[in-house]
Amino acid sequence: MPRSKHYSPALSRLVVSILYHEAQHRRMPMTQLTDELLQQALRGTQGWHTATQGQVAGPPAPPRLP
Repeated sequence: MPRSKHYSPALSRLVVSILYHEAQHRRMPMTQLTDELLQQALRGTQGWHTATQGQVAGPPAPPRLP
């Protein structure tokens, strides 16, 4: 089987369970919830700036919650 081109870190069982239940509560897919939470938490960090430098504009980021 070919190797994935992107690193996919393993999440703890507890975090997966929390994400599952929160996604059910919000009636949205776990992947969408996880993406939104991570973008909100990491936006503006050094890693964010490094990863987004020189990238072509993609779809707009979801609105930031207060």
